Amino acid sequence: MNENEEKKLRENIRHLIQHVKEKKRIEEESLREVIRDIAHYEMKNLRKEAQTPDVDPAPNKSTGINVLEELLKKIIPVLETDYKSLTTDNSQRESFRSHIINAVINTLTPAKVNTAAGGDEDPGLELQELTIDEEIEIRVDDAPEDDDKFIDIRTDAEKSADEEPAEEDPRSEFGAGVEGDETGRNMAYQSFKKIESSIIDSYELLSNSEDQELFYDYIIANLKLYFDKFEEELATAVEEPTNQAYDMAVAQQEPAMTGEEPMEL
Repeated sequence: MNENEEKKLRENIRHLIQHVKEKKRIEEESLREVIRDIAHYEMKNLRKEAQTPDVDPAPNKSTGINVLEELLKKIIPVLETDYKSLTTDNSQRESFRSHIINAVINTLTPAKVNTAAGGDEDPGLELQELTIDEEIEIRVDDAPEDDDKFIDIRTDAEKSADEEPAEEDPRSEFGAGVEGDETGRNMAYQSFKKIESSIIDSYELLSNSEDQELFYDYIIANLKLYFDKFEEELATAVEEPTNQAYDMAVAQQEPAMTGEEPMEL
């Protein structure tokens, strides 16, 4: 091969390489354009989905569960904040949990009874009337014969003070029948006041007996599960990773702080 042929061959090879590079560049640019179009299309769909709320209920849910789900979104953050603020002793949180669950049961049970009875009569009315009759009977039969001879020397102010019934702490009434730490009880009382009306309003939306039963059963179960979750989150302690070099450096610093000679590595 003479010099001219070799020169021409090299030139052809150079043109071929340039052609391949140009073709590759065009293909890469086309690919980037396709990728940009796909990404733009996907982002547009994501924005559209984010702006359109999902209002389709899950087909396996009942109305009672749907109502409960919306209620839990309101009350669980309140309970979580108050529960996790009780950090002095575990007994405070146990008491909080017991009092909240008991309060929910006490709140919904009368509603269930009224629903089952048709809501025509107050179930406590008969008991209240009986209690009043018994009190009157006791006062009459047990009255001492010499009462009419008693001379009351108290002032009007003292009489008024004695006649006024002692005010009962509402927190004691709230915690009746449930044992536990008083701080936990008091916090549960305050917390339940924030969510009580929401629970009652949600339950009263339901008239179907199956929905009511599901709502009642699932709210108790979910409260217990969420309290378990809160406790696990409080108990989780992540140990900071370390290594030998760090431990040795700390070991060297400790003698220096106490005035001793550091250990040589």
